[in-house]
Amino acid sequence: MSIIGVTPIWDDDKESIWMLPGYLEGIRNAGGTPIILPLTTDNNEINRIFNICDGFLFTGGHDVTPELYNEQPLKNLVSTCEKRDTMEMALLRLAIQYDKSVLGICRGIQFINAALGGTLYQDIPIQHPSELEHHQSAPYDIPVHKVIIKKGSPLYNVLNTTELPANSYHHQAVKKLAPVLEDMASATDGLIEAVYKPDHKFLWAVQWHPEFSYKTDKASQTIFSAFVDSVKD
Repeated sequence: MSIIGVTPIWDDDKESIWMLPGYLEGIRNAGGTPIILPLTTDNNEINRIFNICDGFLFTGGHDVTPELYNEQPLKNLVSTCEKRDTMEMALLRLAIQYDKSVLGICRGIQFINAALGGTLYQDIPIQHPSELEHHQSAPYDIPVHKVIIKKGSPLYNVLNTTELPANSYHHQAVKKLAPVLEDMASATDGLIEAVYKPDHKFLWAVQWHPEFSYKTDKASQTIFSAFVDSVKD
């Protein structure tokens, strides 16, 4: 059974890592074995982590450090964890070098895009005002807007639809797409909602939250399955 490393979420107040169970259960239900990774910037430890994992899920959480895409943070609107950025950058570079599967969710799509040369809206309400709800209240498994899936994209090929109802809980988003990525879906207000790296075995990222909706939503289950199945190939 494939081992999927799940990047840790950091709690500033408790000075502790934590995890949403949906990330783990989504992987487990798709046939993978999830493990929560430690938060580390030690290169030797990162290399050992990389070697024991068959694929990686880049989770939600803190904002991506704006310096990563050559910007200064908007005052009082950006909360970062630079240690996590450093760790995930190392893991992403290794995954690309050795063609290991990667799935990014929420912060995951933002980090992957920034790490590969793209930029982000640091705060959607200020920098990309929209009538769409991008920061919903609980319950988080309820769709609040639709995404339009690009026909012929890998996401379209597994879901076989051009429209998808999506839950949404984020205040940052992809602004300029990284040159090595292609978009797979967008919200009706133009925000990019899914991307992939064409020359990689499996490097997908989505802005919405299949980890909240995997229990009842077939599309969320299919995304986790496509990820775990790619690891087996």
